[in-house]
Amino acid sequence: MKNKTVIITGASGGFGKRFTHAFLKAGYHVIATIRDETKKPLLLEGLTPIEQGNVTFALLDVADKESVNKFGSLVKELECVDVLINNAGFAVAGFAEELSIEEYQFQLETNLLGVMRVTNHVLPKMRQKGNGRIINVSSISGLIGFPGLSPYVSSKYALEGYSESLRLEVKKFGMDVVLVEPGSFQTNIWSSGTHMSLKAGNAKSPYFELFTGMNKRLQKDRESYGDPVEVANLVLKIAEMKKTPTLRYTVGKGVRFSLLAKRLLPWKVWEKIVLSQLRNKD
Repeated sequence: MKNKTVIITGASGGFGKRFTHAFLKAGYHVIATIRDETKKPLLLEGLTPIEQGNVTFALLDVADKESVNKFGSLVKELECVDVLINNAGFAVAGFAEELSIEEYQFQLETNLLGVMRVTNHVLPKMRQKGNGRIINVSSISGLIGFPGLSPYVSSKYALEGYSESLRLEVKKFGMDVVLVEPGSFQTNIWSSGTHMSLKAGNAKSPYFELFTGMNKRLQKDRESYGDPVEVANLVLKIAEMKKTPTLRYTVGKGVRFSLLAKRLLPWKVWEKIVLSQLRNKD
């Protein structure tokens, strides 16, 4: 029996590398998209020769229309696409008043429009086959807003709405659209995967106290971040489900509790809790 084919965008990043390894070990043929060819050796580390032989690398910048169109030509040549994992993404950090519209556009080009571009090239292939599974990597930030991350939060909230609508559109063609919503994990999205606004952290900023409190909280919580392998295992499980998966899957320490608290508590209480966690306490 031929290997199933999965496309993974942002394959060299924190989640992407784990996804790639998990699917290769499960016997899939992986189309691993990367922006930088020098990342290939890192992605191949720890794989057997057979597993390495099941990887096809493709250069892709989901924010670049020409790059996506070129990738679309590769998709057309594939016999089938069983699973698409829209994983490529990053975070723009800063405070709304100090962020430019260009920075919001920069964020949306990858986290939202990039997903749409790639998905539109894969949908005809799945529709012709009569089945397929699209897994969009969202975030708890697509369900809960956080200060200092409005571009990222906006992109993930939009991804949630897009995915929900798309699921209803393609259901009759045998396709499933699924959202995976991780909490905080040990990936590079909060380091090399983050674009920090130039004004963030400026001592003259009216938001400097909030920034300092947030930064301290981030450093304090970093040790408790989960293992990305947990997310990879969930994504593989969703891809291989015999029954129809539901729309949303949350994963991560404290995520379900936070969502439940936001849903049940009066907004003023929830707001007070969130902001109290970000106070600059020496």
